[in-house]
Amino acid sequence: MENFYESMYQLVVETSTNLPKDVRRAIAQAKLKESAGTRSAMSLATIANNIKMADDNISPICQDTGLPTFKIKVPVGANQLEMTKDIKRAIEQATKDGKLRPNSVDSITGSNSGDNLGEGTPVIKFEQWENDYIDARLILKGGGCENKNIQYSLPCELEGLGKAGRDLDGIRKCIMHSVYQAQGQGCSAGFIGVGIGGDRTSGYELAKNQLFRRVDDINEREELRKLEEYVMEHANELGIGTMGFGGETTLLGCKVGVINRIPASFFVSVAYNCWAYRRLGVLINPESGSINEWLYQDGEDIDFSQGEVAATEEQSADIREVVLEAPITEEKIRELKVGDVVRINGMMYTGRDAIHKYLSENDSPVDLNGQIIYHCGPVMLKDEDGNYHVKAAGPTTSIREEPYQGDIMKRFGIRAVIGKGGMGPKTLKALEEHGGVYLNAIGGAAQYYADCIKSVEGVDLMQFGIPEAMWHLKVEGFTAVVTMDSHGNSLHADVDKSSLEKLGNFKEPVFK
Repeated sequence: MENFYESMYQLVVETSTNLPKDVRRAIAQAKLKESAGTRSAMSLATIANNIKMADDNISPICQDTGLPTFKIKVPVGANQLEMTKDIKRAIEQATKDGKLRPNSVDSITGSNSGDNLGEGTPVIKFEQWENDYIDARLILKGGGCENKNIQYSLPCELEGLGKAGRDLDGIRKCIMHSVYQAQGQGCSAGFIGVGIGGDRTSGYELAKNQLFRRVDDINEREELRKLEEYVMEHANELGIGTMGFGGETTLLGCKVGVINRIPASFFVSVAYNCWAYRRLGVLINPESGSINEWLYQDGEDIDFSQGEVAATEEQSADIREVVLEAPITEEKIRELKVGDVVRINGMMYTGRDAIHKYLSENDSPVDLNGQIIYHCGPVMLKDEDGNYHVKAAGPTTSIREEPYQGDIMKRFGIRAVIGKGGMGPKTLKALEEHGGVYLNAIGGAAQYYADCIKSVEGVDLMQFGIPEAMWHLKVEGFTAVVTMDSHGNSLHADVDKSSLEKLGNFKEPVFK
């Protein structure tokens, strides 16, 4: 198959940069439900803009490559060894070309391979079938949503819902709880794949396989179809909304599958996927290796320009815009309150897991007093002159830095932290004591934020690899929302509390 490598390269690039039409339709429908001028409407408008920018730039929709997972059905006799070599070569080249972030890290040393190859990466699952063509599908599922996967062992006790037994109602409660627990950390509004049965391994695999189904397909099993419809109707009543800001749409799709189990075990496994649902497929000629057909890309083109529901006067008056430029004074920070929209000009510095651990034990390579830390692992390309350029730069999930963040802010005088999904009580307390804010950027909007970055002024701690290094970025018009302020207020805690109360409305049995 002389063209198989090229076909796999095209699949990787298109999956990273071109959101499927079935996903676009779901996002467009959600956009129409939100009131104009609200934080959720602003977020969805940014998401729509980001999708178009990724199309135009042929650049990653989201900076987080995740763990590339291929699902490939082949005719009997296909050379899977050669196909594997071509797939790995395609992944390596796409990474070199800035279509994927180098994301494969040694689990013991923390060393980044730099090419997305390594033991266990990418994941390639082959299956033989009797058809005379190859069906190759790829999903790029980022770490933020991967970390919100969850598995339940029935019977169990669920917060807000009480007892969940070994029946359809128990399964229903688990699925509703899985949406609640994801909050905004998985870049909601999202999609879920649910696997009922199996063991702990096969249950999760079944759940992830559901994410290869079309958003608009209909489950062949009547009871599972009704379950999917129930979840889609009622999960959006939780009010978590886009990015966890509150709003009308929390879930964009739910797909459920079932396999047999052993009598002693009853697992319900849920694979959560963010709005940046990067999943495509191709049908390939087994002789030439050329692409015959693209999957998930049929149907009409999506128009994101249609307006949202008109905002009320109260909703419009609720949002205040503030311009920030570092160094920021404590006085300026204490003027900010939850709900303010912040537009940042000037410098900010990236810092993820490795940087936060480093700063907890060492001096900073730059003066961070009054500065802004951005939880981000960008996609970077170096030009012929040795200068770096940002190809994608959306926020990463912040809660991982909870053990470090408050102490680091106090120690170095940091005034603002940008990320997604919010942080916990330790950070909130430090913000109040020190005078700091947490700013929630729009998760997955990697092209939108890359466009706000006007230059790369420097980099430190490159020994941690490109995603984990401290990049010095000069920005203009970088937009985020204050969701934790210096007065003890947290939008994330408020939405969590209100959605938990609403979750309690679904305690009673539904399926007889």
